[in-house]
Amino acid sequence: MKLTKLTESRQDPLFYCGCFAFALLLITPVLGVPVSNNIFSTGLSEETSKGNPDSLLALGPFTGVFQSPDFYLIQKNSFKALPPSGTIKPQVLATLSENEEDLINGLSGDRSGIIEYVVKAGDSLSSIADQFGLSLETIFWANNLTKNSTVIIGKKLVILPTSGTMHMVKAGETLGEIVKKYKGDLVQTISFNDLDNENQVFVGDIVIIPGGVLPPNPVVVIKPTSGLAPTTAGYFICPVSAPCRITQGLHWYNAIDFSHGKCGEPIYAAASGVVQKAKTTTSTSKWAFGGAGNHISISHPNGTTTLYGHLLSIVVNPGDHVSKGQVIAYMGGTPGTPGAGMSTGCHLHFQVTGVRNPFAP
Repeated sequence: MKLTKLTESRQDPLFYCGCFAFALLLITPVLGVPVSNNIFSTGLSEETSKGNPDSLLALGPFTGVFQSPDFYLIQKNSFKALPPSGTIKPQVLATLSENEEDLINGLSGDRSGIIEYVVKAGDSLSSIADQFGLSLETIFWANNLTKNSTVIIGKKLVILPTSGTMHMVKAGETLGEIVKKYKGDLVQTISFNDLDNENQVFVGDIVIIPGGVLPPNPVVVIKPTSGLAPTTAGYFICPVSAPCRITQGLHWYNAIDFSHGKCGEPIYAAASGVVQKAKTTTSTSKWAFGGAGNHISISHPNGTTTLYGHLLSIVVNPGDHVSKGQVIAYMGGTPGTPGAGMSTGCHLHFQVTGVRNPFAP
């Protein structure tokens, strides 16, 4: 009797609907659940629970399937590492602490970019200045120090590529005014910063003035990243595809590195804005464009600027209006390739000026 009813039920279309639903329930935990592409925040895509290993996190433009978590959002802007589904080895070594010997023994004399130096036992400000062939004043000015300052082991110092000063461009400033303020040479400054002319500077750019001197009673030239105001939660999205893998934490200047370990992946605009620069080069020098290599900078309506460095190729032009999540470039960074800059592997150097980098812990 029961067998007869089951056989007859196979004639009913609802029987197959029920079977399909039951099968879907079985395979969903294995394959994951497709979700909307409309995920534009630095927050969780779904409510998650601490301590639940099956919690799912989505950062940045989404690829269609939930990913295993690499970071857990805490206090809106901070991320706590969680065990990832796979091990990703750091591909990016952009600070001097990782390339110290190479930079001190030969490369430092040819570089045109700013680097960070981690103070070691036995170091003094004078000895550090001597290592890099800089004036002691250059070390003072770049790090907001005085002759009475002392440094401790582990402290990071900003090291300019030449004796002089640096300046972050603000709204309404011209390069001519900036150079005059620091008693530098305009032609030399244009050449040193890889500029086409004096009009090629934009808000958020960091300009090096070779031979420049700090004016009397100066204000702080560049705020340390710890002094930057926090950004509005959700204003910026992760500029790479999910999962949002950070391969190097905060480093010069207010930058975070992202990578999945391979070049050619799309790079997304972290927020809507206008492209200020889209610079490419055929040079294979590590110091191309100050070490950033091929790069884009975007000005955003909230007064901030984002920079995307070590790009393989760029698909936007200066003056273009871009939307949040729009593809603007593709990831590069392979050492020895044109426009890779100061990179040891495929990654994105993502820099923010004006507010704290939202991906910094």
